[in-house]
Amino acid sequence: MEIVITGRHTQIKQRFREVVESKMNRVTAIAPDAQRIQVVLTHEGNPRQADSAKRVELTVLAGKTVIRAEASSADEFSALDMALDKLTLRLRRARDRRKDHRRGLDHAPLPVEVLPEEPRRPEEVSAPDPDNSAQDAVASDLEPGQSVEVQVGDTPIVIRRKLHIAEPMSIDEALYEMELIGHDFFLFVNKETHRPSVVYRRHGWSYGVFEIDTPEHVGKK
Repeated sequence: MEIVITGRHTQIKQRFREVVESKMNRVTAIAPDAQRIQVVLTHEGNPRQADSAKRVELTVLAGKTVIRAEASSADEFSALDMALDKLTLRLRRARDRRKDHRRGLDHAPLPVEVLPEEPRRPEEVSAPDPDNSAQDAVASDLEPGQSVEVQVGDTPIVIRRKLHIAEPMSIDEALYEMELIGHDFFLFVNKETHRPSVVYRRHGWSYGVFEIDTPEHVGKK
């Protein structure tokens, strides 16, 4: 398994590299098909955030599956341990799900609230912004998997853009992918409606799904 370690606003010390490499056997023990793990260590320079100054992000690529976890702490070693605990839990869930599918077991659908389509009111339409620097900043073409970060003019705003290629999936599959990467939302293309959609966490084990479409396309139905 390839291990890639990078730092943001910090230098990666040899000791940290050694600890990371020594702990990655936990990943291969659960996911022997893992091909690559990306480890990103970020340092937060704000002294008010000293308790979470170091953030470790772990991303595992295993075939077409991406599993992600992150954690923050006062030092990089504690953050690594916490992130690794989250990652191994999600890896076990992915492994168990694959086993269940091979056994032919069906999963009960998770409770999802589908938001009704609401027509946009005229008063909600904002006037065109003469400063289109934000649009210009993300207008360039990207290759699949490529990401880019750009600063908008002289402002502190930074926009990160990434192109992700994925097969259309069901709502249940999208919820599963959202749990694997540890986000509160997941963007996907619904294979039943062919609409760009977002599933998101509401509260407890309750989820929502939001779909978008154009007035022209809806009018043709």
